[in-house]
Amino acid sequence: MSESDGIDDVLDNGLRQSLMIAARVGETLARRRQDSLREREHQDIQAAHEAHARYTAERAQMQGGLAPIHDDKWWQQAQPKDITIAYALAEAWKDHDPAALAAADRIRREVHTRYGIDTHDVGTDATYLQSGIETVAAEQARLTAAQEHDKAMALVAAAQAEDLRVRAETLAPAMEKHQVPVEYLSNEALAAALRKSQDAKTPEASEAADVMVKERLYLIGKDGINGPTIDQLRDETTATVNGASEDHFKDPAFVKAAQELHEAKLLAEAGFTGVGQDSLEQRYERAETELFTRIEGLGREIEDRVTGHDSDHLKDQGLKAETASTTGYGSAEHHEAFAEALKNSGATETQIRGRLTAARSEGTHPSAAVTAGKGAAKARRTRTGKSVGAERGRNGLSR
Repeated sequence: MSESDGIDDVLDNGLRQSLMIAARVGETLARRRQDSLREREHQDIQAAHEAHARYTAERAQMQGGLAPIHDDKWWQQAQPKDITIAYALAEAWKDHDPAALAAADRIRREVHTRYGIDTHDVGTDATYLQSGIETVAAEQARLTAAQEHDKAMALVAAAQAEDLRVRAETLAPAMEKHQVPVEYLSNEALAAALRKSQDAKTPEASEAADVMVKERLYLIGKDGINGPTIDQLRDETTATVNGASEDHFKDPAFVKAAQELHEAKLLAEAGFTGVGQDSLEQRYERAETELFTRIEGLGREIEDRVTGHDSDHLKDQGLKAETASTTGYGSAEHHEAFAEALKNSGATETQIRGRLTAARSEGTHPSAAVTAGKGAAKARRTRTGKSVGAERGRNGLSR
């Protein structure tokens, strides 16, 4: 053996050991990177979960806080500051939650009737609204908007917790029967169904109430305790209803009909058939008819406003004027002239697009289209259950 052979062995062994050490270092670095990525992913998921939980809790508190304003007795005893807090809460949530939109509409009507103040002029300035309602202010203690909100949320949370406790005690038998968690009782429709189930005196009434409870539990599983948001209803409705626009979702009655239609579709697709004589087909058609009636109504309101034909004028003209107004309806000339009239009146682009979309989607005058739609709805009332949900789900609204 030569001297060079020994040196080669030493070098070979040294290189092999260096490569092994480098491999172990590489494995360690790779594991650390994987651990870091997993930790970061876990933190992101946890942050998203916490944000969703906070949003859900705040939404539930808001709905509980605004519930009393629908009671006439509340308005008889409410102080200006109480009204201001409710107004600020409703304005903050009205574009995201159906209950807040309905509350904002009730507050607007009550404040205008009782104090002669139009909340449209107030905007989101709750402090200005309070000062307008107060005829004599002995002392004004101002807090920041954040402090007012935190205080209101704390009061709402305490009141809601007490309300849930009382409800749970009252509805304990029905809750045990249907395995309902306490937190579900903040859903007003479910609470009402549980009361009917518990108070039922006959087997028929008990069976009908139990179906109502099952429906509500299924819908909570789909939409959550607080129900669908206005954004969800807007996306779903505008995708299937010709003529539905942003303006319609400022109307509480339209939003309510959209929610009822949404719920009827979900229940039908799940195999529910309705309660007693009130089938899901009938509930679907009532909501569908209400939607199209509201679309036609808003369109006529805008048209009357921009053309100067108010309700008294239409009454004076009678049937003759109504017949004349349908002449040429749907033609290109009619649409062009109407669009120009809308622009000249100062109508927004949203209003113009919504009205023209509704007009182009109908082959006849809107009032005639709605009348025809009602007849068609009655002819379809023999279909129920999954067949209804499947057909509606594929094709959207049938009009």
